[in-house]
Amino acid sequence: MTLIVREFTPADTAAWVRVRRAAVPFMVTTRESVAFERETAHPDKKMRMLVAEEDGEVIGTAFAGIAYDSTEPGQSSVTAYISPRRRGRGAGSLLLRAAEEHLAAEGATAVYAWVLDTPESRAFAGKRGYRPTRSLHFQRLDLANAPLPQRQPLPAGVELRTAADFVDDPRPMFKADAETTADEPSDISTDFTDYDDWLNHTWNHPLLDHRLSTVVMADGQVAAFTAAHTDGLTRYWSGMTGTVRAHRNRGFAKLAKTDSLYRARAAGYTDAYTSNDADNQPMLAVNKSFGYEICASEVRHVRELG
Repeated sequence: MTLIVREFTPADTAAWVRVRRAAVPFMVTTRESVAFERETAHPDKKMRMLVAEEDGEVIGTAFAGIAYDSTEPGQSSVTAYISPRRRGRGAGSLLLRAAEEHLAAEGATAVYAWVLDTPESRAFAGKRGYRPTRSLHFQRLDLANAPLPQRQPLPAGVELRTAADFVDDPRPMFKADAETTADEPSDISTDFTDYDDWLNHTWNHPLLDHRLSTVVMADGQVAAFTAAHTDGLTRYWSGMTGTVRAHRNRGFAKLAKTDSLYRARAAGYTDAYTSNDADNQPMLAVNKSFGYEICASEVRHVRELG
């Protein structure tokens, strides 16, 4: 058995997607999204993509990069996945070591990583000096068969649009995304002020379906939204659902998700997925009301470098 870790090349794209889909089937990964993330990565991210190869077959993948938009310097992250049938052979250790060496060389002082909430995965992280910080839950909805909430009459001054209505001027969507993201639970603080960076890496992301992403307007202003990511086949992912501070506690998040799910079902999507921080009880309750069920969990870990 020959096991090596090397740089990702475009020829590895199909294998990268295969490994990611096998390891985390509840997340949406496509060839287009992999190519996009590689080709458009911000230079300050110092992103590195690695693959673990056993006897010529790719069995593991890893992203590593600096959190260049963090308000605290030295923050970084790594995301590594191994094909389920190839775990326990040392690929994860090799990928992690290579990623950490790269990040340390780029000035990182702390590395964050999401780890599947299983005894084996948590033990793997613990043995390598990582400590747990927070948890999140992945949830699945049988969109083809689940009874969605009935559409309700819209309150006065409220209307529904889609992100496609903002293609000529996405700045109102940027402002809403920046405000709601700032209030999301996170270990890494973010300075969300770079509009051009947001356009390049969020608005223009190939997984973002503007027609299925619902926007709630209140008195002519963006009040809430849900960002829909799709694989173009059967999988729908709620990339982000948020309500701006001035309009919270009015049911707008559920209104946006309801409309988006109806649109997704009409477009032929059959499996809906989402994730929430384990402490985000309001959104967990909203998703439970739709019929979402927890299908997996992850625990974020951190290791101090140096």
